[in-house]
Amino acid sequence: MPDDPSNGELGRQIGALQALLETRLGELHSRLDKVVSLDVYTIQTTHVEQRLAQLQSDIQRCADANTQLEDDFEQYQRDEAKRREDERQKRLYQAVIPVLLGLLSAAIAVWAVVAR
Repeated sequence: MPDDPSNGELGRQIGALQALLETRLGELHSRLDKVVSLDVYTIQTTHVEQRLAQLQSDIQRCADANTQLEDDFEQYQRDEAKRREDERQKRLYQAVIPVLLGLLSAAIAVWAVVAR
C-alpha cells in the first residue's frame, strides 16, 4: 500500500476539490446571471422582427415613392419638350405668315400695276 495516499492527503485533495468546485459554481452562477431568460429573449426577438418588417415596408414605400417621382419627372420632361416644340412652331408660323402675306400683297400690287 505504499502507492495509496494517506488520510490527511485525501482530506487535503477533497478540500482542494471542494474549493475548485465552489469556484467553478461561482463562475457558472455569474455567467448564468448574464443569460437572458427565454421569455425576455422571445419578446425581444419578436420586437426585432416586427421592427425589421416595419423598416422593410418603409423602405419599400420609399422605393415606390422614388419610382413614382422618377416617372413624374420623366413625364414632365416629355411635356416640357413638347411645349417647347409647340412654342417653336408657333414662333415660326408667327414669322413666316407675315412674310408670306407681305410677299402676297407685293405680288398683288405688282400684278395690279402690270395688269393696267
